[in-house]
Amino acid sequence: MSKIPMTVEGEAMLRQELERLKSEDRPRIIQAIAEAREHGDLKENAEYHAAREQQSFAEGRIVEIESKLSDAQVIDVTSIPNQHRVIFGTTVELINVETDEEVKYKIVGDDEADVKQQKISVNSPIARAIIAKEEGEIVRVQTPAGEIEYEIASVEHI
Repeated sequence: MSKIPMTVEGEAMLRQELERLKSEDRPRIIQAIAEAREHGDLKENAEYHAAREQQSFAEGRIVEIESKLSDAQVIDVTSIPNQHRVIFGTTVELINVETDEEVKYKIVGDDEADVKQQKISVNSPIARAIIAKEEGEIVRVQTPAGEIEYEIASVEHI
């Protein structure tokens, strides 16, 4: 199986979620199932079925997170010398050549991507277009609205 690229922050976020699922959610759900069983007939017990559904979701998420963490390749971009080239984990400032609009994105793993926080997946069209490019280069990005040209203004290892 191939490695899953992940930033240090992304790994910490997944580990926190895993810890919460195991130490808080799992015991709470087990308690809810036990209480629902005390109410008698399980066939018509909505509380029991809801708790079992929550348990199924939580256990599935635990397995998913453990799998991702075991296949993770954690990349600490701050330990890599900045050669002004776009790589996984860098924060890139782009300038739209046509409108002079500036945007700033950090290239992260799929689980960490959140456009509202300016974090884009390494597999997104923009990231794929700018990976391995250097500051000052002009890149073309194919978007649903058409092709956009960006100039790579800066590349930061933060």
